Amino acid sequence: MKIMSFNTQHCLNFIEQTVDYELMANTITELGADIVGLNEMFNGGRYCEQTKKLSELTGLKYCYFAKAIDDSEGEYGNGLLSRYPITEAERVIIPDPNPKRYPGGYYETRCLLKARLENGYTVIITHFGLNRDEQENAVSAVLENIESEKCILMGDFNVSPDDSVLLPIREQMTDTASLFDKELLSWPSDKPRMKIDYIFISRDLEALFADIPPIVASDHRPHIAIIKEN
Repeated sequence: MKIMSFNTQHCLNFIEQTVDYELMANTITELGADIVGLNEMFNGGRYCEQTKKLSELTGLKYCYFAKAIDDSEGEYGNGLLSRYPITEAERVIIPDPNPKRYPGGYYETRCLLKARLENGYTVIITHFGLNRDEQENAVSAVLENIESEKCILMGDFNVSPDDSVLLPIREQMTDTASLFDKELLSWPSDKPRMKIDYIFISRDLEALFADIPPIVASDHRPHIAIIKEN
C-alpha cells in the first residue's frame, strides 16, 4: 500500500504560479499512491472544492476535507484521498496557544483530519503551525488521537527531523524516513533546504520503502512510503 503526503499549496504550480489541478493530479497518479494526505487545500470560495477535484482527476474516489480556518478566499485545511472506502472521518481542531508565547509570530488555527478506512486503517493528516507553542499543542493533539495499531500519521510538520518536539511521536511511531539511504529534503521543491514533511506509522506496521522524489509540482516535494498491508 503506497502512502503519500503532499502539501499542494492550494494546487499552485510552483514554476508557473498558477493553480494547476492537472499537474497535482498527475503527480499523485504517476507515483501510484493509494492514500494521499493533502495540506493547504481550499474548499469552495474563490476556488473549487479542491480535494474533490483531485479525487475526480486521480480516480481515488473516496475523499474528505477537514477545515482548519475560514480564509478570506474560502475554507482552508487538510484533505484525504483514498482508494479504500472511508467509514468514518472527523476534524479535530488543534487548540490555539493561550496566551501566545510569541506575540510577533504568525499564528493560524490548525487541525487534524482523522479518518477510519474500510480496510481497518486509521489515517491522520495534519499541518503544524510555525511557532513552538503551536507545535507543542499539535503534538499533544496527535498523541490523543493516534492508534497503537494500523495507524498512519502524515503531513507538513514545519520542523526538521532532529527537532525535540517530535520526540513524543517518535516514542510511539516509526518514521518511514528511517529507510532513506541518504538525506532527502522536501522544501522548497526546486532547491530543497529542509525536510519538514513526514509519514509516521504505528509500531505494528512495516515500511518497505520510503522516498522524497525530486518532483517540482507544488512548493513541497511529495513524500511517499510503501507499507506492508496487514
